[in-house]
Amino acid sequence: MKLISLRFKKYFLLAVSVGLVSGNCFADRIKDFTDIAGQRNNQLVGYGLVVGLDGTGDQTTQTPFTLQSVLQMIGVLGVTIPQGGGQTQLRNTAAVMVTADFPALARPGQQIDITVSSLGNATSLKGGTLVMTPLKAADGQVYAQAQGSLVIGGSRAASGGAATSVNHLNAGRIPSGGIIEKAVPSLLADEFVQIDLRVADFAMMQKTAEAIGRRFGLGTALPIDARSMNVRVPVEPLRRTAFMAALQDLDVPVVSGPARVILNSRTGSVVMNQAVQLSPSAVAHGNLTVKVQKSPTISQPLPFSRGQTTIATQDTATIEDSGKENSLIAIPGGASLDQVVRALNMLGATPQDLIAILQSLKSAGALRAELEVI
Repeated sequence: MKLISLRFKKYFLLAVSVGLVSGNCFADRIKDFTDIAGQRNNQLVGYGLVVGLDGTGDQTTQTPFTLQSVLQMIGVLGVTIPQGGGQTQLRNTAAVMVTADFPALARPGQQIDITVSSLGNATSLKGGTLVMTPLKAADGQVYAQAQGSLVIGGSRAASGGAATSVNHLNAGRIPSGGIIEKAVPSLLADEFVQIDLRVADFAMMQKTAEAIGRRFGLGTALPIDARSMNVRVPVEPLRRTAFMAALQDLDVPVVSGPARVILNSRTGSVVMNQAVQLSPSAVAHGNLTVKVQKSPTISQPLPFSRGQTTIATQDTATIEDSGKENSLIAIPGGASLDQVVRALNMLGATPQDLIAILQSLKSAGALRAELEVI
């Protein structure tokens, strides 16, 4: 009797632990699907020069802006070229565009990664050094400075008159190559903070407001629409930080999204969610015929139970090569799209056949889902 009790406790604890794990799998943290209004990244861009190339820079006769930029740069440094001194030729310099993301709440002195891309006809930027380049935002103001040696994961090998390149050599990155010079003005501390869902959904907004209300009290979350809500937060800095940390780690039950089918026209892959369904329709595509059958199944109750015998239906989808052109096959309602797609793939249908059939079902209104082709 004691052994049975110990086994029962063991299985009970295992069931409870599995239940807790499975419960967490169906919940997302608020930080995973929301953003705080006013706290976002900003894009920076700049024009600069990469020097120190091994003869792989721009040809100045074809890219005059590279020579003009070099003359202006060395002119600021106190070097002048006399008029009529001949045509200057550069082989170790390339004009580039520099891009970076300005993080939210960034402060002066913080370092960021930058991306450098060739603008002219340079054959490679490997081994080059970016000269100090100001980075501007959409308002035209300088928020960062970039400089440093490029890191490019590629190489070029030449043998006789042939050359072989590995990976792309005209773009690279400089880790921590940018320094923030100016901070973006942040919002003043207020009684409310606006939380925005990344995907507008009334059901998700309702569940999020309910989760915040259970954790922090009713009236803390005030939904505005399907995307935005105002959350009442403490004004004191210490309490405000602790509140926002607890708020962003709060779990919210997952809400099923709209029915959607994603088609990749290049690989023929199909991705769908569980909400996808088919309405009654008929399909004919060349020699391929789509057939969905409903077979009755009898469900018997357990012995000595009060259950009753019930008859249910089970949908099965098959794809056949009928050998006849334009065979028209009826599809009853409730058919499973994943069965149809699986059968098509087993038959060896081409991606074009699969995409054409699904697009036709969508156009006819039989595919109750959003169809997106990438």
